[in-house]
Amino acid sequence: MHCPFCGNEDTQVKDSRPSEDGQSIRRRRYCPKCDSRFTTFERVQIRELTVVKKDGGRRPFDRDKLVHSIGIAVRKRPVSSEQVEMTVNNIVRELESSGENEIKSAAIGEAVMRALANLDPVAYVRFASVYKDFREVKDFEEFVGGLGAVKVND
Repeated sequence: MHCPFCGNEDTQVKDSRPSEDGQSIRRRRYCPKCDSRFTTFERVQIRELTVVKKDGGRRPFDRDKLVHSIGIAVRKRPVSSEQVEMTVNNIVRELESSGENEIKSAAIGEAVMRALANLDPVAYVRFASVYKDFREVKDFEEFVGGLGAVKVND
């Protein structure tokens, strides 16, 4: 593992432990060259996923993009980074266990919508406003009016 600070190839693992959700290994590393410490995560990857865009284009699945999108939706909400991480892990696990290597971007959007509906209602509406491309206030009104139909686990 290369040091993110100095690029040294020879870093040492000082501590390893399972993450809170048990789906990854958290490793604390040390760089003897610059004395920096950093954390890495090791995750199981069942299969390489390819995202099929609306226009038919194909891109490799980018977990970091999913983390970023959910992070924007939950910004300034009472949602911890651990909750975001567990949500992303659950979505990725759901996508990987579908048995398909190619996943439509719409399927990813719907998986995020389901996850956010159970995580935080404001984050759910924020994400929906971008995902469903709300253009006018009435789009919000119609969507929010239908929230009673969304199943949210307490």
